[in-house]
Amino acid sequence: MGTNDILGRLAGMKLTEALGQQVIIDNRPGATGIIGVQVVTKAPADGYTLLLGNFSTLAVNVGLHRNLPYDPLRDFAPITLLAKVPQVLVVNPALPVNSVKELIALAKSKPGALTYGSGTTGTGAHISAELLKSLAKIDIMQVPYKAGVGAALIELLGGQISLVFGGVPGVAPHIRARKLRGLGVTTPARSPVFPELPSIAEAGVPGYEVTLWYGVLAPAGTPAPVITTLNRTLVRALNAPEMRERMSGEGAEPASTTPEQFREFIKSEIARWVPVMKSSGMRLE
Repeated sequence: MGTNDILGRLAGMKLTEALGQQVIIDNRPGATGIIGVQVVTKAPADGYTLLLGNFSTLAVNVGLHRNLPYDPLRDFAPITLLAKVPQVLVVNPALPVNSVKELIALAKSKPGALTYGSGTTGTGAHISAELLKSLAKIDIMQVPYKAGVGAALIELLGGQISLVFGGVPGVAPHIRARKLRGLGVTTPARSPVFPELPSIAEAGVPGYEVTLWYGVLAPAGTPAPVITTLNRTLVRALNAPEMRERMSGEGAEPASTTPEQFREFIKSEIARWVPVMKSSGMRLE
């Protein structure tokens, strides 16, 4: 189960409890999240259909797709940021590296020989690897998996690929079982789940940072009182000790905001990632 699904179910459970309305989770994968996002853009603006948006759908896609069929700021009413989540750079233990610096050195000695697994173009694992390639000036080859990072991790465990950037919830069991070796985290600060792992920036790649994030939005035009009610309900739930403990156990950092703060956060993320995507040459029609 991916982080998006985990957080969606946690948020849905709390909304059900607080509002007395059954919240149904409707996963619509595909096209870097565009299929699911479009469902919400076409829904009535009454507060009954919500979007769990994220780093890819609300920021990266703006720079990735030449003809994105939605505008994250125009087509949605932000409610609250939910959480920020680090990824971990993991390798198969058979790969003869024990640090980010050793991985970079190996990649430079064998250009194009190392492979990284990811979901489709524009997903967190893909962006994290491409940013490492750019900043460290290494040549590693992408192996995309339509089924996502979970499928990539299976291949990594089998030794078919060299490395993966995976969310903490998905990689933690394998690191603890020593089936995979963690080298560093993508966020500026170390993860409480793996405090022994340095950030990739700390480990020798200055300026490196990829923080996955997730938040809840409604269709544009949703009445302000409805947005206020949903925000208060979710913020209260996120700040409850049991919720913070549950999310922390999944490797997620609760990060509630006001609707206005979430809108400004989305703006800042678009401003950061659109130039990165354009300069990388990763553009989809």
